[in-house]
Amino acid sequence: MNLIPIHGESYFIVERKGMFNQILRFIYYDEDEYYYHLIHKPEEYYVEISRLHNAMENFLSREKIFVNSVRVKPRVLMVNIDFAGYRDHPYVLYFIRFKGNLRRGENVFEDFYEEEVAEYDYEIYWFFPEKAKVKEVYVSGDFDLVKPNILYIWTRKGDKISGYEKIVFEI
Repeated sequence: MNLIPIHGESYFIVERKGMFNQILRFIYYDEDEYYYHLIHKPEEYYVEISRLHNAMENFLSREKIFVNSVRVKPRVLMVNIDFAGYRDHPYVLYFIRFKGNLRRGENVFEDFYEEEVAEYDYEIYWFFPEKAKVKEVYVSGDFDLVKPNILYIWTRKGDKISGYEKIVFEI
């Protein structure tokens, strides 16, 4: 299997009661069309889905994610393999969820992970509840506060990623 990651995107939907829902998608170049052929072999497909699920769970277990100074444990609820229009452009989609105790007023999300250099372009979209306000953002990439409650972050291939993110928001 020769999968080359070419793009990533992540969507965080934060609920007022503290549920953080993440949809994470990685697009690959698959010259051998390994995943295309795999989807026609159900037994092998589900073995691969299980492998991807376990690998992401392992990856997430190495991150230290805090909501208001309390560590939270993300869980992978679903993994899927599909295609971005072409047989040689599969993507892997993850649905990840964790719960944090949010309070009225200021809240802090922090994520500690390994420092790295981005291997591909990547975008992250944060959607906070209506009337929430993002107050402070510390990320390695560039960002734009699209609306007071919608944050757009992007990194490009070759960017240095510090291994720490912090978002302060008010509900």
